[in-house]
Amino acid sequence: MFTKFKKKKCCGTDDDIRSDLENIILVGNPNVGKSVIFNHFSDSYAIVSNYPGTTVSISKGNGRIAGKDYEIIDTPGMYSLLPITEEERVSQSYLFNSKPFVYIHVVDAKNIQRMLPLTLQLIEAEVPLILVLNMMDEAAERGVEIDEEKLSKELGIPVICTTSIKGEGLDRLEDVIAGYEYQPVENRVRHSRELENAIEEIGDLIGSEYGISKRALAQLLLQNDKVAFEKINEDNEDVAAVRKVVAETEKSYTDPLNYVITIERQEFVNDIVGSVMTNNRRTESPGSNSTDTKGTALRERIDKLLISPITGIPILLLVLYFGLYKFVGGFAAGTVVDYLESTLFGEMINPWVIEKFNSLVPYPVIQDLFVGEYGIFTQAVTYAIALIMPLVGAFFIVFSIIEDTGYLPRLAMLIDRAFKRMGMSGRAVIPMVLGFGCATMATMVTRTLETKRERIIASMLLSLAIPCSAQLGVILGILSFSSKALLIWAFVIGIELLVIGFLSSKVLPGASPSFFMEMPPLRLPKASNVLIKTYSRMQWYFLEVLPLFVVASVLIWIGRLTGLFEMAVRLFSYPSQWIGLPAEGGVMFLYGFFRRDFGAAGLFDMYNAGMLTDINLVVAAITLTLFMPCIAQFMVTVKERGAKIAFAMAAFIFPSAFAVGYIVNYVLTTFGVVL
Repeated sequence: MFTKFKKKKCCGTDDDIRSDLENIILVGNPNVGKSVIFNHFSDSYAIVSNYPGTTVSISKGNGRIAGKDYEIIDTPGMYSLLPITEEERVSQSYLFNSKPFVYIHVVDAKNIQRMLPLTLQLIEAEVPLILVLNMMDEAAERGVEIDEEKLSKELGIPVICTTSIKGEGLDRLEDVIAGYEYQPVENRVRHSRELENAIEEIGDLIGSEYGISKRALAQLLLQNDKVAFEKINEDNEDVAAVRKVVAETEKSYTDPLNYVITIERQEFVNDIVGSVMTNNRRTESPGSNSTDTKGTALRERIDKLLISPITGIPILLLVLYFGLYKFVGGFAAGTVVDYLESTLFGEMINPWVIEKFNSLVPYPVIQDLFVGEYGIFTQAVTYAIALIMPLVGAFFIVFSIIEDTGYLPRLAMLIDRAFKRMGMSGRAVIPMVLGFGCATMATMVTRTLETKRERIIASMLLSLAIPCSAQLGVILGILSFSSKALLIWAFVIGIELLVIGFLSSKVLPGASPSFFMEMPPLRLPKASNVLIKTYSRMQWYFLEVLPLFVVASVLIWIGRLTGLFEMAVRLFSYPSQWIGLPAEGGVMFLYGFFRRDFGAAGLFDMYNAGMLTDINLVVAAITLTLFMPCIAQFMVTVKERGAKIAFAMAAFIFPSAFAVGYIVNYVLTTFGVVL
């Protein structure tokens, strides 16, 4: 029944997707398994996350069902047709602007009561719809049983039960899609008389065709949805008359219309759920020893340990110690990088390449470009493969494991209070942790945060004090000679993060954001999922970093030919000497303009050459961590936050990094600290 289609790479473009195909669009709350189903149907990899906010942009792929090709689209998570976050607005736009073959609404079966309101909204919108009750294994563990056929009759649409992560029920879903024909469904939700009158009156005022029904659009207008009003204004509808109806209806209720509509819809959902769902767990005897009950109880106990500050903080420190310090900083930055950089490239590959290239190309200028000190192969390719790739890979393995277990949302709850003091909510843990992988990617993810103020603060802290995986790996590897050196580095960076975050929250206007996040169940990470995600992220990262390293080598080559490189190095030598480093340290900071990890690689070279004392090493690591963001991150910040804010951040970060370096060097040398 189901056959695979041409695979689309994670970093491909819409040109890889056939635009003439009918669409199958996946919708639903975050963290309900949409991405797993997308991967199954499309054979195109989208990051499967165990926390909300990953699928920020639309993912597309091609698939074939029963001999027919379709375009499969995975939309960002949404809770309602009335959007609150930027993710929900993206999903809402698909409803307004698309006419797909079918929408597949994926819900978490154990939380069906909370998720069916969106199903009813989609039914009211009169779109072709299939409901997928996913995560049936977890529902069964909690004693939840759902009568699939009865629910289908109640709603008037096909309903399929699945456990997508195990592939269960997906064959049946394919059969239903293959034979699907849209049948209009009679609206089942009846609101109070005043609301129904207003819905009908607004429907009479709307003459144009939209992607959703007049009834659904009228409800969005009654809830003062900005996009809905923009749509009817674009089509020259009588906006003034619609606003008058909304204002008159609001007078009939003491509560906001959004609240009234939500409560009345939820009451209808409760009646449906009561007739189709049973919970056998409630009837179990107190002494029941069932495996499912024990497993659920164990997860609940672990949950409490993870989110309680007393136990959660030590657990977090253990995760950081074994995950980042020992695995990334010790194994990857030490064992793997040492072999690749020193032995494989340093003693075998590079000498052979240099000899062969110089024998074939007798021109010193060209030799300098490709195999010179800063050559494309001897520096750019060597750094990218021997230094950056193992560090990025190690970090993304750790991050994928943490992500798959469901630990990130627990971490968000744990640190929500501390983040609130910095003007952010616990939800900001997602881009902040992603920043340890790639701050460029993390800056893009800040768009999922609730307020503009929170997005600015998060972008500022990502640019200032969050080292990317490659930079972090090099620093951890270099500072591993002394636990005291590593603690000083971590302490200074942590204090800088807290202080600047706190001051930013006081300077920037606006209220603290609220915190709401879907809490997925704890799971054992699936090895295949971890490996696929790691491979995909490394592919994306490597394809981004290698061209930039090549560009950096070319720019350095041009700079050396014109004398600009030496001039820039001399310029950076002054602040380098102010913080106690040798003048040659200017090269390291100049590298940092191209990429943060490029600067870390320069630090690695100086360390190997014996040019830095122990104190120099700590000061350089701190200053480099706090130094300017790389070009890619800076450009993304300009795009996401605007040029004015991006340049203001840079104007603060550049001098403050050297100021902190100066203070640390002064304290360590004055008090004669031995590392």
